[in-house]
Amino acid sequence: MMTQEEFKQEVERIRPQLITTARRYLDDIQEAEDTVQDVLLRLWQMVDTLRLPLDSLAKILTRNLCIDKIRRRKPTVRIEQIDNKDEEPYSHELLEHTMQMVESLPDIQQTLIRLRHMEGMTMEEIAQLTGTSNEAVRKALSRARKALAKKVMETYKKNRYE
Repeated sequence: MMTQEEFKQEVERIRPQLITTARRYLDDIQEAEDTVQDVLLRLWQMVDTLRLPLDSLAKILTRNLCIDKIRRRKPTVRIEQIDNKDEEPYSHELLEHTMQMVESLPDIQQTLIRLRHMEGMTMEEIAQLTGTSNEAVRKALSRARKALAKKVMETYKKNRYE
């Protein structure tokens, strides 16, 4: 069993190593430091069962948390960041047409599609923003996607048979 003082000394000793490990995985120094804080909190919660040295366990926890954060990231690119030089000629028209279809949806569905797929927000973030549950967001987003898919199919059929 480890005392509070031993834990504190061990944390001071290994913290720089953990931040270095986290920075190897994460691009953002702030995100790396937050991850290390999470690791240290988890270690503190297990302090009664820990033994010195903590290096190996702490590094494994850090690595795993970093990988979890990377997996949860949703790659997003703002429309302004798209390099038009490499764009295929019809992609601007396709984007414009898709945006028109999104804009033809009811306001709530438009908002959900934009938050999730254009802003890259998680279901949890949308639920928090809208003051609803994750399940409600998931169902509403599913309905929005189905409505959009229906519009795409209608447009495809209309264009195909013209």
